[in-house]
Amino acid sequence: MPDAHSTPLLYPLIFLAAAVVAVPVFRKLGLGAVIGYLAAGIAIGPHGAGLFSDPESIFGLAELGVVLLLFIIGLELKPSRLWAMRRDILWLGLGQLVACGAALAGLAMLAGLDARAAVIAGAGLALSSTAFAAPLMEERGELTSAYGQRAFSILLLQDLAIVPLLALVALLVPGEKAPTGGWTDTAIIFGAVALVVLIGRYLLNPMFRILANVGAHEIMTAAALLVVLGAATIMKLAGLSMAMGAFLAGVLLAESSFRHELEADIEPFRGLLLGLFFITVGMGINLSLVFDNWLLVAAAVPAFMAVKSLAIYVLARVSGSSHADAARIGGVLSQGGEFAFVLFGAAATAGVMGDSDANMLTAIVTISLALTPLAFALATRLGRTTTEQETMESDFSDVKGKVIIIGFGRFGQIVAQFLLSQGIEVTAIDDNVEQIRAASRFGFRVYYGDGTRLDVLRAAGAADATLIALCVVRKDVAMRIVDLVQAQFPLAKLYVRSRDRRHTLDLLRRNVDFQIRETYESAVAFGVAALEGLGITREKAKEVEEDMRRRDAERLAIQLSENEVLAGSHLMHTRPVQPEPLVQPKRAAKSLTAETEALTKTEDHVSTDAEPASVT
Repeated sequence: MPDAHSTPLLYPLIFLAAAVVAVPVFRKLGLGAVIGYLAAGIAIGPHGAGLFSDPESIFGLAELGVVLLLFIIGLELKPSRLWAMRRDILWLGLGQLVACGAALAGLAMLAGLDARAAVIAGAGLALSSTAFAAPLMEERGELTSAYGQRAFSILLLQDLAIVPLLALVALLVPGEKAPTGGWTDTAIIFGAVALVVLIGRYLLNPMFRILANVGAHEIMTAAALLVVLGAATIMKLAGLSMAMGAFLAGVLLAESSFRHELEADIEPFRGLLLGLFFITVGMGINLSLVFDNWLLVAAAVPAFMAVKSLAIYVLARVSGSSHADAARIGGVLSQGGEFAFVLFGAAATAGVMGDSDANMLTAIVTISLALTPLAFALATRLGRTTTEQETMESDFSDVKGKVIIIGFGRFGQIVAQFLLSQGIEVTAIDDNVEQIRAASRFGFRVYYGDGTRLDVLRAAGAADATLIALCVVRKDVAMRIVDLVQAQFPLAKLYVRSRDRRHTLDLLRRNVDFQIRETYESAVAFGVAALEGLGITREKAKEVEEDMRRRDAERLAIQLSENEVLAGSHLMHTRPVQPEPLVQPKRAAKSLTAETEALTKTEDHVSTDAEPASVT
């Protein structure tokens, strides 16, 4: 292999190529970017293709990714936010860390680790992955739910805990390596913290204000990096971790008016360097060691995840969560976290644990990350007890509405408000227990049930319903319900929320009574408002709107097969389609025939809404 000195860009090229190939593949598989970076590191490292023989040589640079990550975490921790979540952060979060850490440390000692190494192993395994857990909840629309907020509080405490845990590593260094100096070192540490606090409190905001007045964006970026690296260096010189300095600097700037600018400036560097950090961790994983101990790894991963999930479940129940919420919290936080890699690496470097032990623990955390989606799905299923479901499903005795709304998320709730305002009784069905409970808190009755089941629809009164409104998110669920309603309840009018243009065409072919693309009307209103905001008169903006609607309807008609009739009731428009051309503004006359047609075609391939793929 060519010498790195003669080809200075070779190593960066290898890193970037490995990341560009591995990360999209693993994200596509649903395993996340972290696993992709780790896999890339394994592939190019000394235990893989051997493109890098000394991962430690770049670990110092890679560590800056963690430093920048902690700075951004500090920026997000406004005192007001911390105060609002103080109970869950302090008691539930701290209780989880202590309980899981103690239980997992005990398992580590049973596996043969000495007391110091077992403490760090337990603490590292007690941490969960914000990068995995938060997106899992967000894609289901549950990050703001009761259990989502409690899980996030635990993650927040864990993010805060990495700083004292890194300090704990220094305290557990074996006697011959332990730092000396007594009161002098202590004074230096407190002096360094005080220096960072004073600079952050009195100098940073004036400095950024001056730079902002200059107007040079690159200087603001350089200043942001200067703050992070400067705080990290001060802490490093005082004998503490660089991460602690960056975190402290972030907290001090959390209330600054320049917070969002700083975060935007740091984000690109954070992403790349954090990816480099995970690649470096992957390069350090000794696959032969894992394969030689595969029985131990195979036993340790499920045991660690089960113990952690059970401990979190018990704590959540004791602190007031329902069975379903506690099970979800335990499932979504069952894995190890990114900071475990930091902690194990620091422990191995300091001699608190052996390299082989750190390697094994890193492998266990990596595998647990890959198993997180499966663990979360299993916990969600277990959380929905049979008794709870049967009780909700069977209680349709008091239904009265002639309108049935299936799916009571944001879309369905707005539809219900229109109907209820006119005294129209509504029967709402949803299979999301959290959604049902949230609605009940506002005095609204939502029945539990799966809208794709015939017995549920019959129990809800579909045979006597005048109108059935499908407000579900998932296209496949909507189409199953459409087919079922049209076959079993043909007299009911069927109004359907369409996900995108392709879904609209499928619904038109089934001759539903009404369908509307969920983002179409809001996008049309947005476009009209944008034209008016640019000085175009309201009349001309409305002309453009009508022309856009006409072109969209014509395109839908063309896309349908030739033997199908596009009835007026099938259109998503609330206004009649005008066949004759309209007088257009000068700009619109030039652009609508080409640019908007091209944009409209993209809707055939791109969904316009990233709402979570849950039933409601």
